[in-house]
Amino acid sequence: MSFAPTAVHAAAAAPSGFQLDPLTIGLVLLLVVMVVFMFRNSRKRKRDAEELKTKFVPGAEVMTQHGIYGTLISIDDEKNEAIIETTPGTKLRVHRQTISRVIDPVEVREDVIEEPSPAVNESHAIPAGEPQYGERVDDKPKRTPRKKAVE
Repeated sequence: MSFAPTAVHAAAAAPSGFQLDPLTIGLVLLLVVMVVFMFRNSRKRKRDAEELKTKFVPGAEVMTQHGIYGTLISIDDEKNEAIIETTPGTKLRVHRQTISRVIDPVEVREDVIEEPSPAVNESHAIPAGEPQYGERVDDKPKRTPRKKAVE
């Protein structure tokens, strides 16, 4: 019995170099896409933090992470605290990182004239006697009383 044919078949079956299969290529591409999105997200968060820092001045209208609106009174960088006045005379001392955003003032334009809405097509209008979709109706159908069992 000789081992020569077995060794030749084993050498032919072994990979001679690095082979790329579609699964490996797909996983590498997925990894590259994930890394690109992580860097984009990091840059966006840095940009948003810098923008918040420039708007973060006393007198600005702010909202905390808990949904409390108020006016920023003062900022203490050493203690990492901010004082917010929610209503006249009510001041809250909060951690600086709880302020999630600065509310931009809304411009009210008085020169804009609203045009009246077009007339409702009467053929598609809901009749006045029927309830609108989702409207509660007080007239509930009454149940008939149960009959007593006859013994």
